[in-house]
Amino acid sequence: MTPPVFWVDDVPRAGESALVTGPEGRHAVTVTRLRAGEKVIVGDGRGTRAECTVTDVSGKDRLTVRAGRVEFVARPVPLVTVVQALPKAERSELAVDLVTEAGADAIVPWQAARSVARWSGAKAVKGVEKWRATAATAAKQARRAWIPEVHDLSTTIDVRAICARVHAAGGVVALLHEDGATPFRSIDFSAAPEVVLVIGPEGGLTDEEVADLAALGGRSVVLGPEVLRTAAAGAVALGALGAVTARWAR
Repeated sequence: MTPPVFWVDDVPRAGESALVTGPEGRHAVTVTRLRAGEKVIVGDGRGTRAECTVTDVSGKDRLTVRAGRVEFVARPVPLVTVVQALPKAERSELAVDLVTEAGADAIVPWQAARSVARWSGAKAVKGVEKWRATAATAAKQARRAWIPEVHDLSTTIDVRAICARVHAAGGVVALLHEDGATPFRSIDFSAAPEVVLVIGPEGGLTDEEVADLAALGGRSVVLGPEVLRTAAAGAVALGALGAVTARWAR
């Protein structure tokens, strides 16, 4: 089984020691109950990670490790940004968890027209913080080298800018829509440096949103015959994308 992953600010060089403390150290010591001699991986969430051996455990949240092999893992190509319309409260963090485990490189919380959840002010700040914490935990669980970037709460104007930028750079903008005109499997992703997956809320994308983003290069896409819930759609699309690109080549 792959050793557990813990996040640190700076990954030690080979042969050097590092202290894992705070919430990560507490999880390692009191939840995972690691002991001296066991193997772990420490990473910075930005691509660098080290295979380490636990050399000392003290208190409830202090784990000392010595680094062995250190590596840098490049981001997969194409990069994938998931624009996730705010789901209902009970499914909000589930959506983030699933797309992180499926490999999203960036996640954009979007206040779409039909989003039941409405974020503003302190609620928006708290919501984004929860999404970032969920992404970090899910990336650790999935043994990822990168923690996906979670953007601040975005409006449709912000999403328009993301889609326009990616399309102009030769990327693909896929608007996941049950009435999509194009089957996902028919899109050529081979030359795309970046992909944007736009996921609507429980009520789906409005006709106006589809038309608006299509005018900026987005393509209305259907994944398959089943109508997926918003929390699952991004992860399913990432799996389909991984199978037809080099993202899953390793």
